[in-house]
Amino acid sequence: VYGHPALALPLKDIEVVCQIQAAETPLTLKAQDPLTTAIFSALNYLKIKNQPISYAIKSSVPEKRGMGSSSAAVAIAAIRAVFDYFDQELSQETLEMLVHQAETIAHSKPSGLDAKTCLSDQAISFTRNIGFREIEVNLGAYLVIADTGIHGNTREAVEKVEAIGLDALSDLNRLGELSQQAEGALKAKNQKLLGQLMSQAHNHLKSLGVSCDLSDLLVATALEQGALGAKMSGGGLGGCIIALTSTKDQARTIAKKLQEKGAVNTWIESL
Repeated sequence: VYGHPALALPLKDIEVVCQIQAAETPLTLKAQDPLTTAIFSALNYLKIKNQPISYAIKSSVPEKRGMGSSSAAVAIAAIRAVFDYFDQELSQETLEMLVHQAETIAHSKPSGLDAKTCLSDQAISFTRNIGFREIEVNLGAYLVIADTGIHGNTREAVEKVEAIGLDALSDLNRLGELSQQAEGALKAKNQKLLGQLMSQAHNHLKSLGVSCDLSDLLVATALEQGALGAKMSGGGLGGCIIALTSTKDQARTIAKKLQEKGAVNTWIESL
């Protein structure tokens, strides 16, 4: 939002599945709904009108937790399902274009980062008005993702930072530097440095007022349990926290402790 780079990571083990089915009546477009806007974007592209269809969706991604769940991942699955149902070929370029179209209808001015990340097998570095770069990740580490169960609110978080005014600049500038250093740590496969940078980033996000009490508690718990680093993730004011560990056993131990402290769900992702 403020011109500094962001790093995003696709979670390959967390899936969304959409199935298009025959129905008695045509589907109705719901305003601001990423799922139906995605389906209608695909139908319009294929020049199919008033087709009696319905959809079934199964998602293991929690909604409104800063995980690109309620929009990009769902839109990708829905568009693929439409093309599959009508036995049409779908190129990656067309898919990306249609997802962006659906996201624009649902969210006005999406950055495109969620869609780009969900369509990639690599980490993504993104800077607004500059673009995207893929980063190969082979860190030999594990990421614990813990869901606070609190709906994040990106718009409110952005407004909170905006209200701080010039006093926010030092934290924002430092967050930009930390993102760049984190990219270097990923390339160098330096687990320890990446963890330290994550923890520093969380402190700056906390200073900006975009964390929340439970996120702070889960971050502190992960660090107490030996995580290399931990931070809130996503837009803030809820959502998820992430913690970095060297081993899967340690990741499991931390995940269990985070659930004891209030996380409603946890995932472990290999890096």
